[in-house]
Amino acid sequence: MRLLSRPRYLATMGEEIATNAASAETAAGKTTAKSRWLSLLRWIPTSTDHIIAAEKRILSLVRTPYVQEQVNIGSGPPGSKIRWFRSTSNEPRFINTVTFASAADSPTLVMVHGYGASQGFFFRNFDTLASKFRVIAMDQLGWGGSSRPDFTCKSTEETEAWFIDSFEEWRKAKNLSNFILLGHSFGGYIAAKYAIKHPEHVKHLILVGPAGFSAETDMSERLMQLRATWKGAIVNHLWESNFTPQKIIRGLGPWGPGMVRRYTSARFGSYSSGDMLNEDESKLLTDYVYHTLAAKGSGELCLKYIFSFGAFTRKPLLHMSVVESRSLTLYLICSVTSVFPAVIENIVSGTLVSTKCLLVFGCSASEWKVPTTFMYGTDDWMNYQGAQEARKQMEVPCEIIRVPQGGHFVFIDNQKGFHAAVFYACRRFLSPDPDHESLPEGLTSV
Repeated sequence: MRLLSRPRYLATMGEEIATNAASAETAAGKTTAKSRWLSLLRWIPTSTDHIIAAEKRILSLVRTPYVQEQVNIGSGPPGSKIRWFRSTSNEPRFINTVTFASAADSPTLVMVHGYGASQGFFFRNFDTLASKFRVIAMDQLGWGGSSRPDFTCKSTEETEAWFIDSFEEWRKAKNLSNFILLGHSFGGYIAAKYAIKHPEHVKHLILVGPAGFSAETDMSERLMQLRATWKGAIVNHLWESNFTPQKIIRGLGPWGPGMVRRYTSARFGSYSSGDMLNEDESKLLTDYVYHTLAAKGSGELCLKYIFSFGAFTRKPLLHMSVVESRSLTLYLICSVTSVFPAVIENIVSGTLVSTKCLLVFGCSASEWKVPTTFMYGTDDWMNYQGAQEARKQMEVPCEIIRVPQGGHFVFIDNQKGFHAAVFYACRRFLSPDPDHESLPEGLTSV
C-alpha cells in the first residue's frame, strides 16, 4: 500500500471528490435532461414526484418552518377484509402531511381540503394560523400527494368509509386527540361525518362553505328545469357515469396546463371576490393545481356516490321534521340538503298533482356532539341558510359567520377576514376571557 503525506493525501482526496462531484453533476444533468424530455413526450406530463415538487414550490411562499411526511396508514382498517383499494394486497398506503412549527402549548388545528383540491390550497393561511395554532394539513386519501389507490367503492356508505376510516388511521398514526378540525367544502362534509363518528377526538368543528347543508333554493329549481332538457339529460348521464372534471384535464394531455392556467387566472384573478393572486402566487398555484388534478384518478371518483347532479348531497348531515304542505294537504319530508330533487306524480283525493320530493338520509341532531362554527364567504355559492336550519336542531353551541369579499374559496379571496373568523371561532382556546370577545369588524354573525 502506498502511504501519502497528510498534505498530499488531503490534496489527492480533494481531487477525487471534485472529480466525482463533476461526474455526478454531469450524470445528474443528463438524468434531468432525460427526465424533462420524457415529461415532454408523456401525454399527461405529471407524476407523484411532480405533485410533491409542485407542493414544495407553492409552500416556498410560506415563511413558517414545516415538516412534510408520508404517514403510513396501512392497507386498510384493522380487522376489515376491505383494503383501501379493495383488494387482498397488504400494500400500505400513505397520507401526505405537512406540520408547521408552533409554540409548545398551541392548540392543534387540522385542516382538510375540499373536492379537487389539496392541502396546498391553504398556502395563504399557514403563516398567520401557525402563529396561534399547531397547524397540520393533510391530503385526503386519493388526492394530492397521498396514495392514490384504485377507487372501486360501489355505494355512498363505502365511499364515506373510505375517507372517514383512512382519516382515523391517519389520526392514530399521528397520535392526535382533542384537536380543532377545519374542513372546506367536501372536506367539511367529511370532517362533519368524522366528528359524528369520533366526537371524542374533536373539540371544535369549523366548516367552511361545507357540502351537506345547502337548502333548497331557486338555483336548484333552475337545475331541475335544466335536467328536463336534452342538455341536462346529457350532463346528468355524464354525472351518473362518474365523468369527473379531472378526466377533461387528462384528456387534453399537454394542453391541460393551459386550461388550468386560464381557470386559476380567472377564478383567483379577474373574477376574484377579494384579494387577487399576485403573479408568483398565480404561477405556482396553477402548476400545483394541474399536477394534483392530472394525476391518477382515485379519490375524485367519490363524486357520484356523495353528490347527485347539481352537487346536492345524497346523504345530508342533518334532516328536518315532517312538515305539512298546505296547498296539497300532503306530508313531505324535507332535508337540510337538497337530495335527489325530482318531479313526481301523486294522486291526492283523486286529483293528479305535481310536487317536489326530497329523499332523506342523515343523522339526527342528538348525534351531533361537537360545538360547531359554520363559515361562508358572502359570495359563496353554498347557501348559508341550510346551516341556519341545521342549527335549529343542534343541541350543541353553533354559530354562523359570514366573511365579506369572499367566495367559495374565502380563505384565498379574503385571508385576513378568514383568519379573523377562525380566531374568533376558537376564542375559547385562545383568549383568557372568551365571553367578552367581540366579533371582528367586517364579519357578520347570522
